[in-house]
Amino acid sequence: MTTLLKSPAPRILPDPHDPRLTRRVGGIDQTGARVEINVPVERPLTLYLNAQEIVTMMTIGDYPEYLALGYLLNQNMLKYDDVVTEVEYDDDLQVVVVRTAHHTNFEAKLKKRTQTSGCAQGTAFGDLMEAIESIALPKAELRTSWLYQMTQTINTMPSLYLEAGAIHGCVLCVKGTPVCYTEDVGRHNAVDKIAGWLYRHGVDPADKILYTTGRLTSEMVIKTVRMGIPILVSRSGFTAWGVELARQVGLTLVGRTRGKRFIALSGEERIVYDQDLAYVEEESAKHRRKGEGGDD
Repeated sequence: MTTLLKSPAPRILPDPHDPRLTRRVGGIDQTGARVEINVPVERPLTLYLNAQEIVTMMTIGDYPEYLALGYLLNQNMLKYDDVVTEVEYDDDLQVVVVRTAHHTNFEAKLKKRTQTSGCAQGTAFGDLMEAIESIALPKAELRTSWLYQMTQTINTMPSLYLEAGAIHGCVLCVKGTPVCYTEDVGRHNAVDKIAGWLYRHGVDPADKILYTTGRLTSEMVIKTVRMGIPILVSRSGFTAWGVELARQVGLTLVGRTRGKRFIALSGEERIVYDQDLAYVEEESAKHRRKGEGGDD
């Protein structure tokens, strides 16, 4: 049982050797030789808000409290000024319960779910656009020196993706330094963990940069804006609606960040070109990740 009290924010980084997150599986390769590889696990996690069952998510199983809080916040079921009295997680039952000081009822809202383009069946609810239209994103800056430092650090640090593949990552950065790096089978789960971490520890999002390994879709834009983060970066590409929404709300949207290259399609006024490209290395082949050949 975890009681929700604001506390100093721990720095979270991937632990690719955590035995709970992967499993060894045997098979054969293209020559017929026997092989054994690590694959990520998927576990069901059922989320309750007070006495009401909200959703069952497939997740790798780490940071269930952050995932639960972030999911509710990003779906506008929980407001940032709501009083959360307790987050209770039962590992045996794979259930997490978020309790609030006020009564909640989301039966009508739950009928308005829309499956998103995110892998592992992400969902969005009908009133999310209304929820972000009133948000004013802070005036921040993105120095290209931070961008190159950030992407180089993320691409070369140990991760579950490099250990087992089939995984998405989201990284919250201050300038060029990662402070919270989460991974999961769906990018919506990874970003929800970021949202839960921000809320749990009362972290100010105004000077933060969010990096994702996945596409810059409408879902990612909406969730980034919901968190109050002004800059969203990806090594992958864009969707048209993602770009349109980012421009509507003034979110800086930067994609295809590989080596020296990047493309910004929204919020370009925040970018400060302070890095000499002659001193930026191209991306090493051994550190190329999903999306190198396309916009996955």
